[in-house]
Order: sequence, then structure tokens, then C-alpha cells
Amino acid sequence: MAQGTGRRGGLDERAVLLAAGLADLAVSTLGSVLGAARGLLRRSDAAELAAEAEHDLMARGRLALDRHTAAVPPAHLEILARHALARRATGDV
Repeated sequence: MAQGTGRRGGLDERAVLLAAGLADLAVSTLGSVLGAARGLLRRSDAAELAAEAEHDLMARGRLALDRHTAAVPPAHLEILARHALARRATGDV
């Protein structure tokens, strides 16, 4: 995503970069918080619980990014309407 000098990205690109920066900051902060929580919790399974929570949050973030960056599939009712029109056109009603 290198840009030439004097060239500014569009608003969409800037918004994505800003969101990615904020997400990176949140993940690194979360890592620090989880590290501190591991030190505070002296339960035998505390490290496992913290690792699972971190893993779950990372997976959730990955899903959120995939959901918002992937192309939107056509609506279910739109697909049904297209099938109905195609059936009418062939006289298969």
C-alpha cells in the first residue's frame, strides 16, 4: 500500500487504514492487559483461560475483518425473484 509522494488515498482507504491501526493498537493493548492479568491470577488454569480468551478475540477480529472486507452476496429474496422470473420466461410456472 505504498503511495507516491504528493498522492493522497481516498476516504475509503484512509478509513480502512485508520480502522486497521486502531485494531492493531487494541490487540497490542489487549496483549498487555492479558499479560498483567496472568500475573494477577494465580489459579492453576489462569494462563490457559487467558490464552483461550486471547485466541477467541483474535478469531473474532479476523471474522469481523472478513465480514466487512468481503463482497456482499446477493440477498436471498433477490435470488428467489430471479429464479421466479426465469421460470416464467420459460413457461415453467
